[in-house]
Amino acid sequence: MKFKESVTYDDLLLVPQYSEIMSRKEVNISSTLKNGPRLSLPIIASPMDTISEGAMCLAMAEAGGLAVIHRYNTIAEQVAIVDDIYRTLPLTHTTAAAIGVTGDYQERASALVDAGVTILCVDVAHGHHILMRDALLHLRAAFGRDIHIMAGNVCTLEGVNDLADWGADSVRCNIGGGSICSTRIQTGHGLPGLQTVFDCAQTDRDVSIIADGGIKTSGDIVKALAAGADFVMCGSLLSGTAETPGDLIVTSRGPVKTYRGMASKDAQLDWRSQSGSPEGISTTVPYRREVAPILEDLRGGIASGLSYSGARSLSSLRSKSVWVRQTFAGTAESTTHILSQNK
Repeated sequence: MKFKESVTYDDLLLVPQYSEIMSRKEVNISSTLKNGPRLSLPIIASPMDTISEGAMCLAMAEAGGLAVIHRYNTIAEQVAIVDDIYRTLPLTHTTAAAIGVTGDYQERASALVDAGVTILCVDVAHGHHILMRDALLHLRAAFGRDIHIMAGNVCTLEGVNDLADWGADSVRCNIGGGSICSTRIQTGHGLPGLQTVFDCAQTDRDVSIIADGGIKTSGDIVKALAAGADFVMCGSLLSGTAETPGDLIVTSRGPVKTYRGMASKDAQLDWRSQSGSPEGISTTVPYRREVAPILEDLRGGIASGLSYSGARSLSSLRSKSVWVRQTFAGTAESTTHILSQNK
């Protein structure tokens, strides 16, 4: 039996191209969500209960990005977060919130739209599923084209095409690649993150591609965008900041905050008072203060990445990109390896 070889972010590098870009200010990294806004920063904060509530939504909006309010709360609690955001931002601002595909998802969706949400994120671990189909068909029938529907997660071209045909405007692409996700270990299923983007970006549907999972650096973001993603969704890169939900925990190694996968045992117990088969972990990460400087560093890294390919826009980056496969030794060389030499 022949097997398809799949690659992820550390396997490939972009080859530098001739450039006439004199300054990163010449580079435009903005991107548009289909049937939605154009964002100056192509980064979306993940709908996790240790990442995205009101403070993160405001910080991402100020930076030109977007955050999706998580769904692991009551409808009233989620709507209250939306209301708090709109006491600070105008109603013309784009607000995104997550829903599921079972239980109260129809009631939750209606309450969120009534509160001013313009992007609904249908958030499940395995999005290429009959429950996703039924939910998308219902939501599109209920709200028409008045809202943007984001859906996922999937990791195949067939998954993207089906979700788009069922009504999704954007699709989150990756299964099992998150830093606190154990789906591939627990179930044996998934696909390396960059390969997922390459495959899913081949769609001929009018749908935005969101690379979601496995992204560790601004360089990984550049690779995802070059491979065909319109946006990236991040959790760990934003974790531990002042804007993330949760208390600051004082430890002997310094202040930390909780960061956990929503399929982890801890999250499931908190959310629904029971745990099925856990597909994630809960941990703590060092406290990193405000998220704004982190987002600015990512913005600068993305812009620099485009300049190395001589690209002034994301569409130009995709057309100019030249890829090379690096060996394990090449991967090691690509890091700040003096740290390992000194051990």
